[in-house]
Amino acid sequence: MASIGAWILPALVALTILVAWRRGVPMYDEFVDGAAEGLRLGLRLIPLIIGIYIAIGLFRESGALDWLGRAAAPVLAHAGFPPEILPLMIIRPFSNAAAMGVIAELLAEHGPDSFIGLLASIMQGSSETTFYVATLYLGSAGVRRPLHTVHLCLLGDLIGYVAALWITSSLA
Repeated sequence: MASIGAWILPALVALTILVAWRRGVPMYDEFVDGAAEGLRLGLRLIPLIIGIYIAIGLFRESGALDWLGRAAAPVLAHAGFPPEILPLMIIRPFSNAAAMGVIAELLAEHGPDSFIGLLASIMQGSSETTFYVATLYLGSAGVRRPLHTVHLCLLGDLIGYVAALWITSSLA
């Protein structure tokens, strides 16, 4: 099975080249045009991505995340979520790298086999970096008014968090 997997990507590339050649597509010109468009898109998105990372850093370093954690602790406890998990719930929709840092802290403090460690791990896999993805996709398409996109994506994250709590509770 591993040998088949090693040949899938080269086979797809070869198939793409063969089909383009048969159809008379100028492959090199198309490649150069696509690379140039990708570079322009990347340059257009860099300020948006930097803005997200700066906002996350300011939120964490200002103490606002800790304050919000203390304020939301009673509500979280009533819903069954340990208050220690709140930083992950807030950071995950913005940045995967920052969320991984939060998870590493939780795993170091509580252990990977603890309820909090299991919940954090499952939450990571059952949610998305909503704002990062929305910035990337909507920004690249030039969408200025996403309407209900972000709200529905955040609802999906919340459903993922609740599902993670349910799964972790059934494992414990």
